[in-house]
Amino acid sequence: MYGVVLAAGQGTRMRPLTDFRPKPLLPAGGRPLLEHVFDACLDVVDEFVVVIGYRGADVIDQLGNEYRGVPITYVEQGEPAGTAHAIGQAESVVDERFVVLNGDVLVDPALPTALADAGGHAIATTPVSDPTSYGVVSVDADSSLEAIVEKPADPPTNLANVGCYAFEPEVFEYIERTARSERGEFEITETLELLLDDGHEISVVEYDGQWLDVGRPWELLSANERVLADIGRDVQGDVADGAKLEGDVVVEEGATVREGVVIEGPVIVKSGAEIGPNAYVRGATAIGPDVHVGHGVEVKNSILMSDAAVPHLSYVGDSLLGRDVNLGAGTKVANLRHDDASVQMTVKGERVDTGRRKLGVVLGDEVKTGINVSLNAGVKVGSGVGIEPGKTVLRDVEN
Repeated sequence: MYGVVLAAGQGTRMRPLTDFRPKPLLPAGGRPLLEHVFDACLDVVDEFVVVIGYRGADVIDQLGNEYRGVPITYVEQGEPAGTAHAIGQAESVVDERFVVLNGDVLVDPALPTALADAGGHAIATTPVSDPTSYGVVSVDADSSLEAIVEKPADPPTNLANVGCYAFEPEVFEYIERTARSERGEFEITETLELLLDDGHEISVVEYDGQWLDVGRPWELLSANERVLADIGRDVQGDVADGAKLEGDVVVEEGATVREGVVIEGPVIVKSGAEIGPNAYVRGATAIGPDVHVGHGVEVKNSILMSDAAVPHLSYVGDSLLGRDVNLGAGTKVANLRHDDASVQMTVKGERVDTGRRKLGVVLGDEVKTGINVSLNAGVKVGSGVGIEPGKTVLRDVEN
């Protein structure tokens, strides 16, 4: 069976973290989201077909020609024209039944396995508390797809389409017949309707395991938390006798933890990273390759991507720091509102309630702050921006 993984989009809602990387390569638990998707499929997939587009060369450089012994073929979606269009790019490779997953979701292996076992065409669903935000699936008496309604005001069921499918190769004929939607895209839901109109049965797989669609920055923090919850303990790096590691902590070979450091897991410290002396790292934190966390620094529930530096007397909480970020001494991140309400963040020009009581900042690649800078909860700073010493940043700063 083929595994078609969609990894062509930029992920504009995740900016500035996707200014210089495709969203499926964003890290959760120290590894790209795309690799977690592959892991979920290993039991049923004999060959991966990865649909690339935005910065596709980065995906190829990351994955190479195989993943854990399973070969990878790449196909390119030149135009970001919808899910059906993306799946259609695999036609030149795929000649047998295949499963489809997005490259930016977290699911259990049970989901692709259930799709593979369903036979024929199949769609995965999961029960949700508020179906009005999803494509809602209706099921007939034979547990087959009856209809999909996008974001209905009066949902017929509580079953949301999770965007994972299994298809026979004949689906490519129906993709070619799919017309552009009002959004200007070729929607896979329209393809499903064409299949139903021609009398094809589409099995509905009801899945109640882990499913997280990682589309916005705070959802990457949630993905990191979920991955690190199962990390275990493995200390291979150089840890000083005066350091204290508590709970599930991974320190990779080539990482250094100096005197006076306290790490409370779940935490992963990637190879080449250096922590301390006298630093405090806690709460579902991923310290990326070659990151520097220095003296008197506290990092809590955050992702620090490769080569980021928080060298002196700073606090970073519930935050996402891109590559080569450098925080000046005394930089402080606020992660809690004074009124104790959930933190809001601006996504594509709209203010969005993140639902998180604690949320810090999102810093794009190569952001630099001077000494004694304060960053307010929910602030985003664009890639390459420099913040002058002593500034208080209350609103987003674009590059």
